[in-house]
Amino acid sequence: MYMHLERFYTYLQYEKRYSKHTLEAYKRDIDQFAQFIHANYEGEDADLLDVHHRQVRAWIISLMEDHTAKSVNRKISALKTYYRFCTQQNVITKNPMAKVTAPKTPKNLPLFVERTGMESVFSLVAASYPEDTPEQRFVKLRDSCIVEMLYATGMRRGELLGLTDASFDRANAHVKVLGKGNKERLIPVSKGLMDVVDAYLQERNRMFGKTHSFLVTGTGKPPYPKMIYNIVHRVLKQVTTLTRTSPHVLRHTFATHLSNNGAALNAVKELLGHASLASTQVYTHNTIDQLKKVHKRSHPKG
Repeated sequence: MYMHLERFYTYLQYEKRYSKHTLEAYKRDIDQFAQFIHANYEGEDADLLDVHHRQVRAWIISLMEDHTAKSVNRKISALKTYYRFCTQQNVITKNPMAKVTAPKTPKNLPLFVERTGMESVFSLVAASYPEDTPEQRFVKLRDSCIVEMLYATGMRRGELLGLTDASFDRANAHVKVLGKGNKERLIPVSKGLMDVVDAYLQERNRMFGKTHSFLVTGTGKPPYPKMIYNIVHRVLKQVTTLTRTSPHVLRHTFATHLSNNGAALNAVKELLGHASLASTQVYTHNTIDQLKKVHKRSHPKG
């Protein structure tokens, strides 16, 4: 069993090119399922390769007591991928996931900041950050650059962290990002955004010289995820009442503003780096909400 698991993880890492974070999540989920099987069925002799769909269903029922449907579905996805691999490798002849149905998840619309709210964000950064020292000027330019990049490109936090100076192509006005599955994509950048980037780079190079990472901390060290979160959270919480104020909200805002202003769904999909339209279609709901407002405001029977 363990040999097949190692082969499976190697397959995910090198053939499917899953990220380290995703790979660790899959390992945790499958290990959790293995512990359930060992504890509830044949003790230490339990084998994942002899699992029946009824055992999977029992595990799902136990999970639903303490986990959301979304979290459970992620764990089910890990098992489906594992047993599909085992079937394709002729390790098993019958897939225990074939009769397993994932629990339904509520459809939550993505949270986003209204356009006026984003204008307030940029005004806040411009007005509230002190510039009395070189260190303060650097922090202001960096934080402004982070917020502008996330909103103007819709890139993920991890993609922003992975940028280098070479990621920017000024001649062709785009930035190259490395997304999920190590897939590269190009995102257009405006002259205004490049001006913000160049102002930050000038100050960064003046203080720390050339660095490997595009973004750096206040001491010139490589950035880390929590730094990006703290910066965005600190700014957004002052201009919005949203329950979440993470960097991903700016990604949602980017996509929603594009959709509400008539961008084709396929174009939004490519800009976001989604693998399928299904992930992008959630933003059409916000467009429909906008249309309802226009109808109510403009139609005599609205």
